Amino acid sequence: MKKEDLLNDEFLKQFKTGDELTSFLKSIQKLGIEKMLEGELDAHLDYEKHQPSDSTNSRNGYISKKVKASLGETNIIVPRDREASFNPMLVPKRTNMVDGIENVIISLYAKGMSNSDIEEQIREVYDFNVSTSTISRITDKVTNDIVAWQNRPLEPVYLITWMDGIVFKVRENSKVINKTMYIAVGLRRDGKKEVLGLWLGKNESAAFWMSVLTDIKARGVQDLLITATDNLNGFTQTIKNVFPESTTQICVVYQIRNASKYVVWKDKKAFSRDMKAIYNAPTKQAAKAALNDFAKTWESKYSYAIKSWRDNWEELTVFYEFPVEIRKIIYTTNLIENLNGKIRKYTKNKLSFPTDEAVMKSTFLALREATKKWSMPIQNWGIILNQFLTIFEKRVQL
Repeated sequence: MKKEDLLNDEFLKQFKTGDELTSFLKSIQKLGIEKMLEGELDAHLDYEKHQPSDSTNSRNGYISKKVKASLGETNIIVPRDREASFNPMLVPKRTNMVDGIENVIISLYAKGMSNSDIEEQIREVYDFNVSTSTISRITDKVTNDIVAWQNRPLEPVYLITWMDGIVFKVRENSKVINKTMYIAVGLRRDGKKEVLGLWLGKNESAAFWMSVLTDIKARGVQDLLITATDNLNGFTQTIKNVFPESTTQICVVYQIRNASKYVVWKDKKAFSRDMKAIYNAPTKQAAKAALNDFAKTWESKYSYAIKSWRDNWEELTVFYEFPVEIRKIIYTTNLIENLNGKIRKYTKNKLSFPTDEAVMKSTFLALREATKKWSMPIQNWGIILNQFLTIFEKRVQL
């Protein structure tokens, strides 16, 4: 029987009631789910049923499971493996809900796979054909999630906020140009990290960051206690314009990179060693003395490096105002750089994006994958919270 004839009048006549038809459709759905699960296990074990294999892992029968699917609850059999390492995407362990092929497609897309790669993967694993245009329509549904997420209310105060940008190539007016995805991550009062939003602009600039900060404020944020940023010209003043009481720390790692950019190879080791004495000093006063010593040695050769330290001195040394535990997490923007690295990992297969919507969709899904483990407070949270309460007592309790 052809698929298009499945629900024609002659076929429907064999069912006396709607319940009989529903029962039949549920049985078809049950067979489909079980076939997909077998395909997932084949991919997990890297060999098909009844085929020889050198793997130490193997099939280990089935377990019965009641799941909720689109046609209601049904009992299915889920294949198992001897090492108990198989956790199907379609029906994850410890859940009774069929995630469905749509969620599988979205997960694969989030991991950087192209539509054609996903089409091939679904066909190989599930023995199920789905067109690239269908895959595109499924992933486009994420747009509504993005809009809701981008406009959700935020906390009234964030203890530390890291801000950075990541550059993507995007097609615009028949040309491929660089655009910056602006990302802000906040440390909440419960010690957990939260991505505050994503904003796409043409080039990283203090003017665009102004619109980002204004958006954050409009969504309920009253105070950012400490901000950690790169040394983009005018960024500190931009932050002050929106959050006047915020303390801004320029990332020391950015400063090290910028200062070392034009140092010749034979000088790099000694230059880096002498510069390390500045940011590793125990106090701001000691750091200033180390900078003076650094200048005596290198200013005649690399005056621009000394100038960059002196021009940004106040913002570079803000971390000295805080206890060691807080210093460690505002000293650098490594946290957000690591996040950017994970986003890059998921989007590296896309050399350029056809539209702004496409880059936003990919970044949002990559971000969702990269932050799945952000469920626990940061290390030493009890100590850090007490330090914040001591230093910013009234502001923390907004």
